[in-house]
Amino acid sequence: MTYNRNVDILNLLILPGVLAGLLTYLTVPFAIKVAHKYDLIDDPARHIHPKVIHTYPIPRGGGLAIWIGLATTAAIFLPPDKHLWGILLGGTLLIIMGLLDDKYDLNPYSRLIVQFLVASIPIFAGIGIAFLSNPFGGTIDLSHPQFVFNLMGEHTVWILSDLFALFWIVTLMNFLNMGASGLDGQITGTAGIAALVIGLLSLRLVGDSTQVPVVILAGATAGAFFGFLPWHIYPQKIMPSFGGATLAGFMLGILSILSTTKVGTLMVILAIPLIDTGYTIVRRIAAGKMPLWGDRGHLHHRLLDSGFSKKQVAFFYWGTTALLGILALNLNTPSKLYTIIGVAVFVGGLLLLLMYRKK
Repeated sequence: MTYNRNVDILNLLILPGVLAGLLTYLTVPFAIKVAHKYDLIDDPARHIHPKVIHTYPIPRGGGLAIWIGLATTAAIFLPPDKHLWGILLGGTLLIIMGLLDDKYDLNPYSRLIVQFLVASIPIFAGIGIAFLSNPFGGTIDLSHPQFVFNLMGEHTVWILSDLFALFWIVTLMNFLNMGASGLDGQITGTAGIAALVIGLLSLRLVGDSTQVPVVILAGATAGAFFGFLPWHIYPQKIMPSFGGATLAGFMLGILSILSTTKVGTLMVILAIPLIDTGYTIVRRIAAGKMPLWGDRGHLHHRLLDSGFSKKQVAFFYWGTTALLGILALNLNTPSKLYTIIGVAVFVGGLLLLLMYRKK
């Protein structure tokens, strides 16, 4: 079978992206009505918390619109196999939990339990990581040990592979929610750019038929988040909230697994929010605080406190994500490790500088 790159980009990446973007954009007014009807409103006068930085009531529940656009597009363009059903079921449960959190402000540890359940669904459907590239040479085999059981058919469990995939997806859900969803447009643009990079990466391998669905799913994911962006960019009209932010981590985690297990590539693309959240968790634990309870110590908070505007902070995250995405497309495995170390030093130094200037 021969492939035409321009046709592939149009049919596999752009068309699903445009449809998902339009569906999401047009569905947002419905999500806003739902938010008002069920009082899914983030009112800073009622929701007093150090991490809250908006000054007027904003509807929550934007993840619902993103998911409608994304899921509908995926169902149209992709074959109804067990992988798709696993993704659709997991994403739907995640959005339901997000809406419940918008209403009741669920306990973070209750949400974490549900996240593990959600992440296990696509893994049970067969999405997993068999091998990881070793930055020091060779590969890391996660395909053994295995065991087989029968439940509505025969299933093989790759213990190390499935555990790694489970914790990878849950980690992304939480780290993106904590480190990239603090202000207008931040998570929406960041997730859209990351998904687009994964789509372009998989497009290079489109001669492998297994990568065709990945390109389509990446295009739909990017389009859905970009379609939400006009409503979310400063001044935001609706928030993606917990459901939308964790959906970003859920989909990007799955895409990184499906795109020939490009876990390292996604770590480079999202290095800024991932490393910032890692530092934040260490800081909270060192201070004797619970790691999942929010505060005003993330990089985006520090940038705001130093005088950056919300738009400027969002542009910083979009720009660094795009730059690291371009780099990730052209790096080998050892170079990815060195890049992540370099970003870690940069983020750590920037946090220290901003803390010093604040004092």
